[in-house]
Amino acid sequence: MKKIPLQRILQTVTLGLFLFLLWLAAFPLLTPYPPIPADMFLRTDPLIFTGTCLGSRAFIASLWIVPLLFLLTMCIGRFYCSTFCPMGTSIDLADRMIAPPRKKEKKAFHAGPKHYKYLFLLLILGAALSGLSFVFLGSPLSLATRFYGLIMYPLLCLIAKSGLEFVRPLANELNITSLVYADTEVPRFALQWVTALTVLGIFACARISPRFWCRNLCPAAALFALFSFRPLIRRQVSEDCIHCGKCQRECPMNAIRDNPLTTDHRECIACQHCVALCPAEAIRFSSAASVYDALDALQHIPSDFSADRRQVLGAAASGMGMALLSKSSLPFRQNDIVPGEMLHPALIRPPGALPENDFLSRCVRCGECMKACPTNTLQPVGLTCGLYAFFSPSVSPRRGPCEPMCNACGQVCPTGAIAPLSPEEKIRAKIGTAHILRHKCLAWEMDRKCLVCDEVCPYNAIYLKNLPESKVPVPFVNENRCAGCGFCEYHCPVQARAAIIVEPMEALRLKKGSYIEKSRDIGLDLRIRKGKQSYQDTDSKETGDSGLPPGFTE
Repeated sequence: MKKIPLQRILQTVTLGLFLFLLWLAAFPLLTPYPPIPADMFLRTDPLIFTGTCLGSRAFIASLWIVPLLFLLTMCIGRFYCSTFCPMGTSIDLADRMIAPPRKKEKKAFHAGPKHYKYLFLLLILGAALSGLSFVFLGSPLSLATRFYGLIMYPLLCLIAKSGLEFVRPLANELNITSLVYADTEVPRFALQWVTALTVLGIFACARISPRFWCRNLCPAAALFALFSFRPLIRRQVSEDCIHCGKCQRECPMNAIRDNPLTTDHRECIACQHCVALCPAEAIRFSSAASVYDALDALQHIPSDFSADRRQVLGAAASGMGMALLSKSSLPFRQNDIVPGEMLHPALIRPPGALPENDFLSRCVRCGECMKACPTNTLQPVGLTCGLYAFFSPSVSPRRGPCEPMCNACGQVCPTGAIAPLSPEEKIRAKIGTAHILRHKCLAWEMDRKCLVCDEVCPYNAIYLKNLPESKVPVPFVNENRCAGCGFCEYHCPVQARAAIIVEPMEALRLKKGSYIEKSRDIGLDLRIRKGKQSYQDTDSKETGDSGLPPGFTE
């Protein structure tokens, strides 16, 4: 019986844990025992840590584990890439399925385009220095979370729903009540083609070489490589080597040189595949042979980095230039209230989102908040809002309302771009204000009785009033009670665009402090009304029968 390598076992366990935590990222938020955050894997991504800390000019405390991983990498090499990275495991699976057969002959070592990942890293860090997060373009954990959370999870839900519809007639005949009434909600997300083409393109590169992304393009791998140029525990070959070349042919990272006794430790991911296949058992991973050898590791300068100074400076300058160009795009305008703040007039951010500049410098577009949203209202933003906001989360009330008691989006955000608010704080985190389009409203424009927006508003921010020129009561919005949750827009029966819409006007976004105190200071009355309470117009002096339905007053 063939023995399963320890690396494969660890890969299976970590990928299973990643998918399990991603499944738990939902409302109500559950955690396994002992408590593990649903965004645990996102917190271990070195690119998310480095890019976000540079972009926000702050140390993100929730990402504390990454510096520890850097120290471990200096000791035992790039173990994270071979064992704990869900994207790396997914690429290994793709390699097994679609990679062509490897040639038997011995191949010469070559650096190839491995330096591209360093240039990609410099581009992202250059943009981060200018206050723009391009982390989502290359972060392996952000890519994996978007792929499994926004594509594979909805696909599985759709398959489950189709399966239930297929067996429902049979279940009805057999009187299996649990199957007759069982149903599955299918979340739907915009811009799925962007993530699908990106990830499937990475998988397809297996036709070129194994782990092509990890070797040549992954900026997170470049960061780990900088800390593993010669780890304390590394690949060593004894005199028993017969120079068969098998380790060179089978190394997934092309880290073994023309002489199999030498290794490019920056590229070695410590998978120990060469140890398992060596016919002479001449390879092992052990500590440095001497103190001199260990000190030499600190002085070792990588010799295979083929990019020149112009490429390095050009990559960093390109990132900074893209950031500045994105900030000057047409859809954004300067905020009059907060000088220097860039805002888009149509973007409604999730409750607890930091001020726009801080939000975009921290948001890594991982999609975890969108996966966790119970009403599917959080959707990725397209290029209509410019590259500056591309794929960041936005509330889409016509797709679904923002549930007042749900605070899952902030709980699963790894960088604090969305603050982890308590339910009491979340209720008072105003994200916008509803206003009525009178030319579309059934009551205002067509003199038809409609009470929908008033009935569904959890904050009782909408009230009806009789006007001399109106045949039916017409709705008004009390802005001080409106939190912008979007229940009114979602349930509005008017076709196409709703007759009442939410805009980010008067949105409350704090970098620090309490939403409860802030909303009270500026005169907001944001509370969930369990019973219907009418709003009395202070200017109205009419008394007696108002002609409204029972339970409604002016």
